[in-house]
Amino acid sequence: MLIAQITDLHLGFDPDNLDEFNRQRFDSALRVLTGLRPRPDLLLVTGDIADDGNDAQSYLRYREGIAQLPFPVFSAMGNHDERETFLAAFPDHPHAGDGFIQYAIEDYDLRILVLDTLQIGRHGGAYCETRAAWLEARLDEDPERPTLIALHHPPFDTGIPWLTEDPEAGWAVRLRNAIGPRTNIVGLIGGHVHRAITTTWAGKPLTVCPSTAPQVALDLMPIDPEQPDERPMIIADHPYYALHWWNGRNLVSHIDTAEDHEVLARYTPALQPLVRLVTDEQKRG
Repeated sequence: MLIAQITDLHLGFDPDNLDEFNRQRFDSALRVLTGLRPRPDLLLVTGDIADDGNDAQSYLRYREGIAQLPFPVFSAMGNHDERETFLAAFPDHPHAGDGFIQYAIEDYDLRILVLDTLQIGRHGGAYCETRAAWLEARLDEDPERPTLIALHHPPFDTGIPWLTEDPEAGWAVRLRNAIGPRTNIVGLIGGHVHRAITTTWAGKPLTVCPSTAPQVALDLMPIDPEQPDERPMIIADHPYYALHWWNGRNLVSHIDTAEDHEVLARYTPALQPLVRLVTDEQKRG
């Protein structure tokens, strides 16, 4: 099973420009994903779809962008999103019915639980008792089935001082307690940080996908909110996407840029001995 992921589209950052920079980057990622072989089974979009969640046009642009994709698309809410505006554009999108856009994707070899970590007016994550109870109930329904959890906000300290979470914040502890010691959770995937990050959280692998919009500069130095110091904060790296391959045993995550890569070698007769060597070794074990 192959799961594609993009995140942090921030459509509508330039609201009066239908051909805005972020839309071009979003479209570039979709072109790459559509041309992949093997083709992804589905696409997860893990939040910050809109730059301003109250701007209905941003969600209409998103709907237009994904309309002709050859695989289903599932969305999560980020801190820039707004639930009611999103559901107005996608009235049939799954949600929990309790005011939160949480749901289970059941139709594949790997079960996927999409969480809602949005709290309106807050930049960081949130996870209330209602949402945690929903998650525990879903996990209790099928405690043996391999399950992936998708969310927007990674609940750990990223090391980037201005874009991080307190792992002991109430919402992160509540989420960690809801997951508990369950052994069927194969991993978590998120966004929000606009950088590629891997870690272990609650004993589970957690992968953060970079953004299709511009990326956050890697800077682990402390930051003083009272003293701007001219450090780089946002950089114009290429749009990114992730591919998460479930092989029936492990979740294997790959991250790449949506650009034309310079090819240095192709599979020609010159490389055939290497390919034969490797495949023969695999057969012998």
